[in-house]
Amino acid sequence: MDDTSAEAPRPLAPAGRLRRESLGVIAVTFFVVSAAGPLVAMAGGIPVAMLFGNGAGTPALFLAAMLILCLFSVGYTAMARHVQDAGAFYAFARRGLGERAGGATALVALLSYNALQISLYGMLGSALNELLMPILHRRLAWWVYALAVLAVIASLGYRRVDLSARILGVLVACEYLVVLVLDWGIVMHGGAGGLNVRPFLPSTFATGAPWTGLMLCFSAFLGFEATTIYSEEARNPARTIPIATYCSVLLIGAFYTLSTWAVVIGAGVDATLPMLNQLGDPTRLLFVLSDHYVGPLLSQAMRVLFVTSIFAGLLAFHNAIARYLYATGRDRLLPSVLGKTHRRFQSPHVGSIVQTLLAFVSVALFAACGADPILTVFTLPSAVATLGIIALMAAVSAATLRYFHRRADSGVLVRMSAWAALFALAAVAILAAVHFDVLAGTPLLTVRLLPLSLPITALAGAALARRMLRTPGSLAEQSAQPGA
Repeated sequence: MDDTSAEAPRPLAPAGRLRRESLGVIAVTFFVVSAAGPLVAMAGGIPVAMLFGNGAGTPALFLAAMLILCLFSVGYTAMARHVQDAGAFYAFARRGLGERAGGATALVALLSYNALQISLYGMLGSALNELLMPILHRRLAWWVYALAVLAVIASLGYRRVDLSARILGVLVACEYLVVLVLDWGIVMHGGAGGLNVRPFLPSTFATGAPWTGLMLCFSAFLGFEATTIYSEEARNPARTIPIATYCSVLLIGAFYTLSTWAVVIGAGVDATLPMLNQLGDPTRLLFVLSDHYVGPLLSQAMRVLFVTSIFAGLLAFHNAIARYLYATGRDRLLPSVLGKTHRRFQSPHVGSIVQTLLAFVSVALFAACGADPILTVFTLPSAVATLGIIALMAAVSAATLRYFHRRADSGVLVRMSAWAALFALAAVAILAAVHFDVLAGTPLLTVRLLPLSLPITALAGAALARRMLRTPGSLAEQSAQPGA
C-alpha cells in the first residue's frame, strides 16, 4: 500500500469542528508575531545571538533569515491553498510525503512546541520575580509564578480563540511601540558614533561566527507556522492565510532588522561585543540603552511588557499545541478523544486540557529538581525546540516539492523557491545540530545528546502512522484506499 497516493481531503470526525470564520488577517498575524515575542527576542534572544554570533553584524543576518523564510513562504502558501488543516506542518508533510512522514512530523512538532512553551514558563517565573521583588520585598520560587500564569493560560486556551486574539493584539502592539520608541531615541541622538550602515557591510557581518548567529536569529521567528494552524478558523482562508504569512514574515523580519541595527548603533559598532561582555548578563543590554537614550520610565515600561511578551508567547503556543493535538486526534494518529471540540466555544478543549497537564507536570518536575529557571528550564527546552522547528520547515519544503511534482498546476516559481528553501533550511538545521552546545549554552555531553530526542520522536511518530494505516476503518486506512 503506497501511503503517499492519497490526496483527497479527509472528512472531519463527527466529534466536532473548530469555530469557523472567526479570525481575519490581522488576528492571524497577531498570533504569529506574538509567538515570535518581540520583547523576548529583543531583550533575550538577540543579545545572545550577538554574543555567540557575529556581534555588530547581526542585523544583516536577520535580512538573510527573512529572505530564506520568504522563499519558504512561496511554496508554503501555495500549498496552503490546497491544504487547510489545523495540523499545519503535520498536514503538509502527510499530503506531500505520506502518512508515515506526517506522523513523524506531528510528534516532532508536538515535542518542539511543548518544549518551547515549557521553556517560557522558566523565563516568566524569573522575570516576574525581578519585576515584583521591589513591591513584595521578597523573592518567591519561580514555579509559584509559573503555575499561577499557567492557570490563566489554561482558562483562555479553553475558550474561544478570538478572545485570545484580542488580548494578544493589545499586548503585541504595546511591545512593538516601546521598542520603536527606543529605536527612535537612538536615531535622534545619532547613536554612539553616528548613523551608518557598517553592520550590513561584509567586513562586519562576516566576522565572528555568522552561521551560529544566523541559527540563533531563526529562533526569533519561531511560531511562524501559526498562520496555517488557524486556517480552519480563518475567514476566507485561501486569501487570509497567504496574506497573513507574508505580512508576518516581512513585519517580523523588518522589525528585528531595524531594531537590531538601532541597538548596534546605540552601543557603537565597535563597542557592541565589549559592552555585552562587560554587562555579564546580555539581557541587560536593551534596558541599559533605554536608560541612556530615552529614560528610566521607558525602561520600566519595557520590564512590564517583557513579562506580558512572555505571557503572549505562552498563550500563542498553547493555542497552537491544542490545535496540533486536535488534528492528530481527529485523524486518530493519537487518541480520538483529542479530536473533540467544545459545544459552546468550538475550541479544541480536550487538547487544551492535555497541554495544560503536560505543562503542569513539566514545571513540577523542574521545580522538584531545583532547576535554574533560565540556565536550565528556559535554555535547554528552547534549544531543542529551535532545532526541531527548523528541521520541520525543511521537511515541509520537501513535502511541497513532492506535492506539486504530482500536480499539473504547479508553477516554476513555487518549485524553485521550495528547492532554495529546502537547501537553506537543511543547512541551518545541520548547523544547529552541530553547534547545539551554543544554542543550549553548555558543552556538557548529556546536553549535546539532546538533539537525538528529535529523530527518536520522529521514528515513534512514523510507527504510530504505520499502525494507523493498518487499523481497519481508520481515516488513514480509508484515505489510502484506491480512489479515496
